[in-house]
Amino acid sequence: MSYGMRARERMPFAWDSVTLGLVAALTLVGLVMVTSASMSIAARSMGDPFYFLERQFVFTLAGLLLAWVVTRVPTELWDKYSLALLLLGLLLLTLVLIPGLGARVNGARRWLRIGVLNFQVSELAKVLVLTWVCSYCVRKRAELESTLPGLLKPFALLSVTAILLLIEPDFGAATVLFATGFAVLFIAGARLRYVISLVSAAAVAFALLALTSSYRLKRLLIFLHPFDDPFNGGFQLTQSLIAIGRGSWFGVGLGSSVQKLFYLPEAHTDFVFAVLAEELGLVGVTGVIALFVALVWRAFHISRMAAKAGMRFQAYLAVGFGIWLGLQACVNIGVNMGVLPTKGLTLPLLSYGRSSLLVSLAWLGVLLRIYHEVKCNSRSAVTRVPGGSR
Repeated sequence: MSYGMRARERMPFAWDSVTLGLVAALTLVGLVMVTSASMSIAARSMGDPFYFLERQFVFTLAGLLLAWVVTRVPTELWDKYSLALLLLGLLLLTLVLIPGLGARVNGARRWLRIGVLNFQVSELAKVLVLTWVCSYCVRKRAELESTLPGLLKPFALLSVTAILLLIEPDFGAATVLFATGFAVLFIAGARLRYVISLVSAAAVAFALLALTSSYRLKRLLIFLHPFDDPFNGGFQLTQSLIAIGRGSWFGVGLGSSVQKLFYLPEAHTDFVFAVLAEELGLVGVTGVIALFVALVWRAFHISRMAAKAGMRFQAYLAVGFGIWLGLQACVNIGVNMGVLPTKGLTLPLLSYGRSSLLVSLAWLGVLLRIYHEVKCNSRSAVTRVPGGSR
């Protein structure tokens, strides 16, 4: 362990109260809405109306414990072992495709069976791949800023990862990972014309994949005209739109949603936002969106703090988290409102989803660690200034 790392470990941990407050608010809203959205289905299917709440609460505690553990890990180690983490992420995405190891649910092979639990490996793989991208931006900064090959290398890596995700299939995760990775590369200094060229090529490839797959094409057409088939392919989206429309300004009241009872499938997972809109109305929706915007802004602020302190890897990691959080939240909300095709992505910290919750809270632990290291570097700089005091 380097001298700088040892010095930071001797200092009291600098907790970011703003990030903690925002995460606590979103997590508590999530627990309330998962309870409200799942009680009827849990009572019918499991015989216990609090079945999903109990599990969400347990995994929230587990995620908070994991986040605390992550705050003890110096970010230099994430940079140092980024290649090993990348290989681990690719290995997980490969293992999940092997029959007997990967669990098939609703026609998709996205889960790795660990004992009695199924873990969605794409959630963790996205973080591991983006960690390598952030490390690459620091190690190959000059090449990335000046040449096309400098951008082609991470482009190829993101393409391979996207292909593995599409095989599962998980079109939503592939899109979010690709967009977040390219956003980080652009912020790190990749030339705009190279970014536009490769993003355009990727967009054409994704469009061809959607148009040449009957399954994806059907979902796209249903998204455009859900009321043409409201009792079959468009059922989920039409019920979500009805729920949002019923919410009006102030909602029908917490726990009083009708759509969650019999009509809206996956009300406590992918479509928890629709239940929130129905029960809390535009006022509740605006409050939740404001919390997400504030958390994304805080991640960008911490990234800017790290960049000013000369901590480039940490800055890219923090901005990567902010972009991922904002993008996935926008996609989930867009799907619920019929603005985007159904993607099967959870709403971070709000939806019922064990893998998503664990990984999201762990990544927040990384963000808190970055804040701590920036503050410790600032304190160390003060003590090195003549006349500075501890």
